[in-house]
Amino acid sequence: MVALESTVVTHGLPRPRNLKAAEAVEAVVAAEGAVPATVGVIGGDVIVGLEREELRYLADSNADKASLWNLASIVARRADAGTTVATTLHAAALAGIDVFATGGIGGVHDSAFDESADLEALANYPLLAVCAGPKNILDVPATLERLESRGVAVAGYRSDTLAGFTVPRTDLPVPARVDDPDEAAALLLAQRGLGLRAGVLLSNPVSSGVSPDAFEAAKLEADREARAQGISGARSTPFMLAALARMSGGNTVAANTRLLEENAALAAKVAAAVLRAKGTGHALETVA
Repeated sequence: MVALESTVVTHGLPRPRNLKAAEAVEAVVAAEGAVPATVGVIGGDVIVGLEREELRYLADSNADKASLWNLASIVARRADAGTTVATTLHAAALAGIDVFATGGIGGVHDSAFDESADLEALANYPLLAVCAGPKNILDVPATLERLESRGVAVAGYRSDTLAGFTVPRTDLPVPARVDDPDEAAALLLAQRGLGLRAGVLLSNPVSSGVSPDAFEAAKLEADREARAQGISGARSTPFMLAALARMSGGNTVAANTRLLEENAALAAKVAAAVLRAKGTGHALETVA
């Protein structure tokens, strides 16, 4: 089983591309022989494994964005919400799911004290999360440093450097590398077997993305627009992603859609490898 977030449906992509992308990601997981479990909140119920009609409902709704800090409030109000990386990790951990696939994780923003709850969740839930690196509107070096300080095991998939979200690669070296799903599964089980609380972040570079120069030019202009309009905090990520999509002529959206599917396919393969490894007992005994 592979957990999937739903903010890509509610906030990440424009309609109707949002629903098409979510259904395509689920189809990719199923094609690899795994079970997709998209997480969302409908009427205050946290659902692990949205049905097709529920997914369509969220895609068309004016849903909230559920992170760990506001999840209880959303549930208490019986509201609808898409789940972020942090909330999806929480729900997946409660459901006993080992592997999670997303696009890019949140992290450290340029402004002081503005950090995503994704970092805390990755440090507290021992799942393997497949992503294309931190979203590249962030302070990516600071995000990588924070992951290290919180004990998250970061590994590059067939890469020695961190993936750059819609840009295939950064120049930031990762502390570990794995070259196939079995190696990724072994890393997750070793992390758990050692009694380490944090999870594993598997950085998977997108096969074809936006050029670094084109992205940096668009990001500078989007930053100027955000400052001029007083955009900050929780509003900054959706604003920046929308601005970059417009300025790149849709190239960032195309890359985002591609990396979502590629990460889902890899996550399904890793989930199968974890199941095989558990079955053969190739996991370390938990340290007392």
